[in-house]
Amino acid sequence: MSAAPRASAILFAYHNVGVRALKVLLDGGVDVRLVVTHRDNPNETIWFDSVERTARDYGLACITPDDANTDEVVAQCRAAAPDFLFSAYYRQMIKAPLLAVPRRGAFNLHGSLLPKYRGRVPVNWAVLHGEQETGATLHVMDIKPDHGDLVEQSAVPILGDDTAHEVFQKVTVAAEIALARALPKLIAGTATFTAQDFSQGGYFGGRKPEDGRIPPGAAAQAIHNLVRAVAPPYPGAFFDAQGARWIINRSLVAQSAGSLTPRTAFALGMRDNALWLYAADGGVLRILDLTIDGAPCDAAAFAARHGDALIGADAS
Repeated sequence: MSAAPRASAILFAYHNVGVRALKVLLDGGVDVRLVVTHRDNPNETIWFDSVERTARDYGLACITPDDANTDEVVAQCRAAAPDFLFSAYYRQMIKAPLLAVPRRGAFNLHGSLLPKYRGRVPVNWAVLHGEQETGATLHVMDIKPDHGDLVEQSAVPILGDDTAHEVFQKVTVAAEIALARALPKLIAGTATFTAQDFSQGGYFGGRKPEDGRIPPGAAAQAIHNLVRAVAPPYPGAFFDAQGARWIINRSLVAQSAGSLTPRTAFALGMRDNALWLYAADGGVLRILDLTIDGAPCDAAAFAARHGDALIGADAS
């Protein structure tokens, strides 16, 4: 008696989540007939693994089109005749002609617990909003982003001082777990599907480096969350003062660091051989990593340059 044919798939993927998704599919015995990914952008800091290199390592067909929705790419995908289409951190919307290619459905891995944080950079938004939990979701794909029925989810905690990069590493594992749990059920035809309750979440767009500018009147916790959300490898939380760009890469909420008197705007200064940010609400942050125009600045360097002065953002 001959063995049942292997399930087949095409994969649209990028980033660490894309690499792990590819490995889950291969480990699950799936015949990955085509991998579609992106060329790395030379203007972007590439701190993550390469889907293209991983596909080549496994001897898989791999393409890097500028536009995945062209007739040519759709024809290549149809020629692969896949059972499934999977998407994992692919950066373009996959449109209806591609979604119609797989015989048994199209599924996407998203870096949040849908319906929360649909859309772009969900990990950064979750950290910015002070969430204590996020995760990854495998869901059915349709023509609207992050809109289809839920198939599987895996949650991870967000600790109070976790950066977005640290949370993203957890979410990568969560995505691997979600896909690994769901894959056997999808292949067997026993997976269950749950409609999203969109009243329980919202849609969020992309973020730009300018979005890291620290609002002068923000509360200490909000500034700390911003620092965590855009800490390296992202561009950082910043303000401009004295003709220079000040970037705060790491902070901690201070339990006691002088007066908690409210101010009209934040100010940064040195005390007890440490750097402190005094926020408008009276809260205080200890600054662990500061650069001024790209040069590291610790408490000693700050004191040599500014003495005991308090430095606030320039008026915009």
